[in-house]
Amino acid sequence: MRAFADVGSNGSDAVMPAAVRIIRVSGLDQNQLSKLNEVLAEPTYFVDHPSFRRAATERTLFNGPSTLPSIRPWCNAAFDLDSGQRAPKAAVLSTDEERRLFLQLNYARFRIARARRDAGRRLSRRTALEILHWAESANQSRDAIVQINMPLVLAMAKRARLNLVDFAELISEGNMALLRSVDKFDCGRGFKFSTYSCRAILKSFSRVAVRSSRYRGHFPTEFDPTLEKSDYVEHCRVAAESDCVDDLRSIMHRNLAALNDVERTVITKRFALDEPYGGDMPPMPKTLEEVGLIIGVTKERVRQIQNRALAKLKTALEDGFLAA
Repeated sequence: MRAFADVGSNGSDAVMPAAVRIIRVSGLDQNQLSKLNEVLAEPTYFVDHPSFRRAATERTLFNGPSTLPSIRPWCNAAFDLDSGQRAPKAAVLSTDEERRLFLQLNYARFRIARARRDAGRRLSRRTALEILHWAESANQSRDAIVQINMPLVLAMAKRARLNLVDFAELISEGNMALLRSVDKFDCGRGFKFSTYSCRAILKSFSRVAVRSSRYRGHFPTEFDPTLEKSDYVEHCRVAAESDCVDDLRSIMHRNLAALNDVERTVITKRFALDEPYGGDMPPMPKTLEEVGLIIGVTKERVRQIQNRALAKLKTALEDGFLAA
């Protein structure tokens, strides 16, 4: 059984950190350095094939005429996943076309891994450009395979009929399984990619169903925001305000703050202390100008009287709090 291989030491990549190697590369622009950093940041894995060591493999895979059908990205088509509307017709690859795509993908990764191994700690400009070339080739082959096979995830998700699982989550897990399948598929075994990927996608659906079932075991009902609302905080706030108003009225009634008649009138009218608190109709405080008309002074004079009275009330409230 051929394993998921890497040109390194038995399946592991033993290259230096990307930052050390990129510093030694000169003559590359910032965009090239950024792409090179992404390639060197992760080990390069590929599915090995005997033809990769032959000199004519590159010419056979990449220089021949392309027989691939035109790829129409299904994700850009306008249709609703939840509706019964039929998905757009997907491109279908023959066995030879599919095999060639996978060989292109893994050969490009093979060349990247070999270049990284041969370069060692030092990375020349020529080697860096070679790695970038093969990385772009690998990405193009991988994107083509993924775009062609993405409708498979949608079809299997609709056929699974997992009513208790969110459909979007099902599609997401299926797409991740498809991406992993592309990286691990061995075309040298003679099977179609759909045979391999269907099993992986079904396993991902099973994991989603188990996870959803476990979640529903802890939370058997759907989240309802209206059930989360409570008037406890509002009730506490109203109760605290009511207590403060009662204390203030008690101080005003017994005149513990030693207010004169004008100050008591200003505070009473200004903050509506002579009206009931907590009923259906909230008390209506009067403005400085309205209080000024009652006692026959300007609103600025009312503000001065109010501030002086509030200072006395604050002192009385603090004394009562300390005494308690």
